[in-house]
Amino acid sequence: MIALVAGYGLFEARKIIEGPEVVISSPANGAAVAGPTITVRGTAKNVSFFTIDDAPAFTDPAGNFEATLSPPPGYTVVTVASIDRFGRRASTRVALTVLDYCPV
Repeated sequence: MIALVAGYGLFEARKIIEGPEVVISSPANGAAVAGPTITVRGTAKNVSFFTIDDAPAFTDPAGNFEATLSPPPGYTVVTVASIDRFGRRASTRVALTVLDYCPV
């Protein structure tokens, strides 16, 4: 019985043990994009504070995020970072080449 209770306690504590997790699903690392804006999408789990390029950002209840950025032409690195409630940090980056965009 004690082993069952302890096992259940560990199962429920798995999110606390794992720490924060951030994944960028779009755009792909190394992509070349053309246009005045880019949309960064992904998921963040077990986070209490979340930023995209050092600006506070938000997730939906499932942990999905989406942000539209307007980077200058050239090489750009987008950084998505998070902190969990215990101060543990996680971050991920995606490097992009933003092509000159000139609407006609």
